[in-house]
Amino acid sequence: MAAKKTIKVRRVGSPIRRDNVQRTTLLGLGLKRANQVVELEDTPSIHGMIRKVHHLVEIVK
Repeated sequence: MAAKKTIKVRRVGSPIRRDNVQRTTLLGLGLKRANQVVELEDTPSIHGMIRKVHHLVEIVK
């Protein structure tokens, strides 16, 4: 069985003064604190969530 691909995402921006959709997207990605890094499954839905808050997160190599 092949290992699932993952992607690491770090929160670099603040959800203060952002609309509710962007706040809930960050929470949906599991990003609650500044500079927090989470490892997520590499799926199209995760990529869509990252695209929605691309200015608040960065991809960690």
